[in-house]
Amino acid sequence: MYDSKYQGYVVFYIQCIIFFMSDQKIFIIKTDGTKEEFQRSKLEESLVRSGASIEVKDKIVNHISREIEDGMSTTAIYSHAFELLHKFERPVAARYSLKRAIADLGPSGFPFEKFVAEIFKAKGYTTLTDQIVDGRCVDHEIDVVAWNENKLIMAEAKFHNELGLKSDLKVALYIKARFDDLKEKEFIFGTKRKLDEGILITNTNFTAKAVQYCECAGVRLIGWNYPSSENLHDMIEDSSLHPITCLTTLSLVEKKNLMEKGVVLCKSIRENSDAVASVGLHKDVLENAIKESLIFCPELS
Repeated sequence: MYDSKYQGYVVFYIQCIIFFMSDQKIFIIKTDGTKEEFQRSKLEESLVRSGASIEVKDKIVNHISREIEDGMSTTAIYSHAFELLHKFERPVAARYSLKRAIADLGPSGFPFEKFVAEIFKAKGYTTLTDQIVDGRCVDHEIDVVAWNENKLIMAEAKFHNELGLKSDLKVALYIKARFDDLKEKEFIFGTKRKLDEGILITNTNFTAKAVQYCECAGVRLIGWNYPSSENLHDMIEDSSLHPITCLTTLSLVEKKNLMEKGVVLCKSIRENSDAVASVGLHKDVLENAIKESLIFCPELS
């Protein structure tokens, strides 16, 4: 009788623990050091956006949900998800790693402003990078100048190696001051004209204060996922301008060697055959890299 009653208490106690643990909120550490509650839906959305099948998405989310612990970093969660994607759907893993692939351009020695210039070129603009232009008071070094028949744009390209870093109010203030000094001047880019638009572009995001100020002051911001549309991520996807740092079929050394020869974009592997040949990639490696690059640039197939 005592044993049965005791066992009943034990079962009830275990059930209480299981209920408590299942209802307990788990907080994870973002790349900027702040905490947020882990939400399965966010992980699911990121996998779906990358093109993961429903079966693989569910398998990865369930796997990570079982292993996640309070205080785990988003970087660790991403790395584990990427590892599983690489195992189940390798082509999707390459797309899932896009944000970090852009960050990897820094260590490769390829300037972010040149990548931004490629985006404007894909939109039909003529571009120049690292230009010294005269303002009303002083001269300024402009990262990207882009123009077409109707518009002249000057852009500040703010690159961060660490994904947790954000462009803050101080950056927004000096960019606004720079564009104010330039807006009354006339320039000869294509034709004689004044500046139509100044843009601050970053590969990460902006602080809330920077966004608040720029919305009020009329400075256009483009971040990784800001604004909700026409952000950097959208521009890369829409223009098929994925860097070769996305490719999982190439080693870090092979990527670096290719970029030193000017092969920076996935589509360039097919378009710049002479430069690719000069790197001396093994035939199988090259074929696999071309095959993977077609995931991002199907128009080249």
